This record gives sequence, C-alpha cells and structure tokens, in this order.
Amino acid sequence: MKQLVLLGGGYGNMRVLLRLLPNQLPEDVSITLVDRVPYHCLKTEYYALAAGTISDQHVRVDFPEHPRLSTRFGEITEIDIENKLIHLEDQEPVSYDDLIVGLGCEDKYHNVPGADEFTYSIQSIEKSRRTYESLCNLPAGKIVGIVGAGLSGIELASELRESRSDLKIKLFDRGPRILNAFPERLSAYVHKWFEDNDVEIVNGANITKVEPNTLHNHEEQIYCDAIVWTAGIQPNRVVRNMDVEKDRQGRVVLTKHHNIPIDEHVYVVGDCASLPHAPSAQLAEGQAEQIVQILLKRWKNEPLPEELPTIKLKGILGSLGKKHGFGLVNDRSITGRVARLMKSGVLWMYKYHNG
Repeated sequence: MKQLVLLGGGYGNMRVLLRLLPNQLPEDVSITLVDRVPYHCLKTEYYALAAGTISDQHVRVDFPEHPRLSTRFGEITEIDIENKLIHLEDQEPVSYDDLIVGLGCEDKYHNVPGADEFTYSIQSIEKSRRTYESLCNLPAGKIVGIVGAGLSGIELASELRESRSDLKIKLFDRGPRILNAFPERLSAYVHKWFEDNDVEIVNGANITKVEPNTLHNHEEQIYCDAIVWTAGIQPNRVVRNMDVEKDRQGRVVLTKHHNIPIDEHVYVVGDCASLPHAPSAQLAEGQAEQIVQILLKRWKNEPLPEELPTIKLKGILGSLGKKHGFGLVNDRSITGRVARLMKSGVLWMYKYHNG
C-alpha cells in the first residue's frame, strides 16, 4: 500500500483531498494528514476572529472522512527527505512514499528588533485567539497600532473599527498611498472609508524598532496599548530548515510538475512554493489541482504532460467591515456592497462545499 502524506490541512491540501476522495484515490494508496489542529482553518477569516466579530467555530471546517484517510495531530519538527520520514514532537515519525508539503507561512519581521516579542499576530488560529483576547479586553479609548496595510491589515483595521468603535486605531503603511500596487480608484475608496470611520492611516511608515507598547516610526516614538503585526510573511520554519533549493523569499524552488528537483515524490503547495504569483488561498488550490493530476499519472505509470497550463487567478476580494468591500476581478475594480457580497458568497461556497 502506497502512503501519501499531506503536511498541513490548509487550502492546498484540502483541495487535494477534495479531488482524490471519495472516488479518485487508487485502491493501493492511503492518505495520512498531519496537522497541529483537528480541523481545517479558514485563514482568510482570522482578521474577523481577532477583531471579535465572528466566533472561533466560524473559521473551522471538519476534515473529510474516508476509510483510507487517517490523521495525525501534532507539531512537525523535521522533514527527512533522505529517509522519507516526518518527525513529530513527542511522537513516532510518519513514513511516506509521496509527500505534499503545505505548511503555510509565518510572520516575517524583517529583522525589526522587538517585533516578534512585542506584537500580536493573525497568522495562525492560536495566535489569532490571543490577539482577540488582547484587543477585546482593552478598555475604551485605548490605542491599537496595526503594522502593515496589505489585505490582512486593512481587513483587521476595518473589522476592529466595527467591533470596537471606542478604540483608536492607527494603520501603518510603508507606501505613499494605501494599496499602492492597486488602481488608484480602488485605493482612494479604501482610504476614504478609513477617513469616514476615524481610522488613522500613517503613510510612508518605516518601523525600525518595537518596544513594549511603543512603535518607533522613523525617529518618532508612538505609544500603542496593543500592536498587531501584519507586515509580511515567510515560509513555515520547518520548510525554511529543509536543505533544498529556495528563492530569495525562502520559498522552495520546484519543477514544472510541482515537485522538488531532487525528488519527484516530494511536492510543495501554497505559501511555501516558489510560484510567479503572490501567495494566496486561490493560488494554492489551483496548484493542488495540478498536483493531483500529476500524482494520478505517476501512480498509473502514465507519461506526464510536457507543460501544465498557467494557473489562472480570478482576482482579489477584501472586506471593509460587514457591509462594504473592495476587489479587483478580471482587472476591474469593484467597491462597495457588491464587493462585500461577492466575498461573502465565495466564503459560503467554500465553507459548505469543502468539508
């Protein structure tokens, strides 16, 4: 019996399970899923969990069940490619014949002193819970600093504004305007929403140091009662420790068939993979679709395709609280209630058709 091991129950490996189960999995293959927690987490919604506008259960989806799918829950400490073993903390290792690494990402602190120690995070469900506890226990009138005005920072700031109208929120953005890489119309809409809702945007920010309750922006010291870091990501520590070729961002370089060049049985999906697009749930799912095709052909000893089609991304959608949103779909800017309804619809479809 061949053993396919999936590391991480994120968007990529959930799509692998969706495509292989219940009927595509060959009779001589079984699957072991390894994760920290016993459920799939909707990471794109962690901002709302941290802000206190949704419950913990809202971001959890049960893993699928199948007679040849088993689960192991624990902390992965090492991927041993030479011996085909996955080492777990205080547990027996897991052996594999084929491996898909989908361990996601962690915060990247850009060597800013104190950033790791003195800021909160929304990069895992455990960290999002701690962030929720900190933010929602703040007394009225306190100051929350959010470092990083990408999608996560914007959604957290807007959701927190709706959850806690009594707090003062400062959003620190490195660029000259918020969402600098997006069309100016979309950027202006988001900026105006923050102005209308009394969220302070600090453009041209450069956080050089973090101390307890203090951000150093250039030469200025800014007091905050709580600080949340949303200013960049990097591959999971276990992947960073793998002795394989990586790109400048530390992501694993792959062949055109999504496996590492030195081993056709080891695939990497999602945030840890070196791909031509920025990491996203949508990209991980598109990559997973192709990995399943490759696995099925290899298991049947069929020739692999010379080229795989380019993964097409439909766009990006973000929320500004519960009633407003923004997005770029097929290179077209969408703002307001329509964008928010579209995001809610995508989430509903995913949550109720993937478990």
